[in-house]
Amino acid sequence: MKLVPLGDRVVIKALVAEETTKSGIVLPGQAKEKPQQAEVIAVGPGGVVDGKEVVMQVKPGDKVIYSKYSGTEVKLDEDENLIIVKQSDILAIIE
Repeated sequence: MKLVPLGDRVVIKALVAEETTKSGIVLPGQAKEKPQQAEVIAVGPGGVVDGKEVVMQVKPGDKVIYSKYSGTEVKLDEDENLIIVKQSDILAIIE
């Protein structure tokens, strides 16, 4: 199944949180912080949203940082969790 976002929405896939610290301490499941880095999977067309022209600034394949509590989580397959966010919830592109 394929998601096609509408308007200024972006489909992202969160990157896996690290399971060990830099010093080598293994973190249990609950101690891991929710990752804020993700890869862009699909991008909506942009256009006029709420009376304002929106130009999409991200593209599929970009690595981004997004707001911690933003978006809607969607489970397509048993092993694939995606998040749908507005472009304004994306804080930065990682280059």
